[in-house]
Amino acid sequence: MIYYRQHNSPGCGGCLFVLALIMVALGGAPLLFEFFGFLIFMGFFLLFIVGLGFFGLSYYIKSQVSKYEQSQTETHNVFVFLLVNILIKIARIDGTVTKDETNTIVNFFRTHLNYSQNQLYWVRDLIKEAITSDLSMDALLADFKGRFAYEPRLILLELIYQVLFTNHEVTAQELALVQNIADFLEIPPYDHLSIKSKYVGGAGRARTQAAGDSRYYEVLGLAPDAGFDEIKSAYRGLSMKYHPDKVGHLGEEFRQVAEEKMKELNEAYQYLKKKFAK
Repeated sequence: MIYYRQHNSPGCGGCLFVLALIMVALGGAPLLFEFFGFLIFMGFFLLFIVGLGFFGLSYYIKSQVSKYEQSQTETHNVFVFLLVNILIKIARIDGTVTKDETNTIVNFFRTHLNYSQNQLYWVRDLIKEAITSDLSMDALLADFKGRFAYEPRLILLELIYQVLFTNHEVTAQELALVQNIADFLEIPPYDHLSIKSKYVGGAGRARTQAAGDSRYYEVLGLAPDAGFDEIKSAYRGLSMKYHPDKVGHLGEEFRQVAEEKMKELNEAYQYLKKKFAK
């Protein structure tokens, strides 16, 4: 079958040459040189305008980042700094940090922590610094462990899982690294299970009553055969660890993370309480 091919409009590659010939004919070489001099001037002028715009935008971003940093406590800034650096180390587990991985981190701060554009400028700066940083994972975790109490460590682990399960399939290697992080921060298995159960395994379970019960036990860091006394004890312990006041000094966004975790704990406890009351 023969297809009709439309003809493209002619380009104007020779227009400048024709214009130059006309100028030579009308005014001679001086007019031609003046014309090309004008073009060169305009080219430099446009480059100057673009450079000035880039400098202005860069200055604005840096000033907004500095203004935001100064509005926050040092504890908040250090917590986010270490969080971003740890996330970049996890992303580099395969040897490189891709643009998709950095975008996942930025989108997490935007959607899950409700960061504004100025706050995101700061996060992007932290990501750039983290990518070029030679700090090891052990050094980052040791610094975090030395600075923060147990409750912020739980929030850190919760955030790591949230970021990992945001946009891509999590590998066994990444999960193993998160386990190492939990071990380094001295987070016991039952507290780790309370966080991990929300992300690992739950989506693949059959929608049965038994699976639902198992999910609520795991939220409390317990085995499915735990008695009600164990359930009550676990709930009280986790409620104290995730009380928003325990992490309020980290910043309002992380206080909200603790509040969301408290909702999960309350839901699990109320469900199992009703089950044992039957």
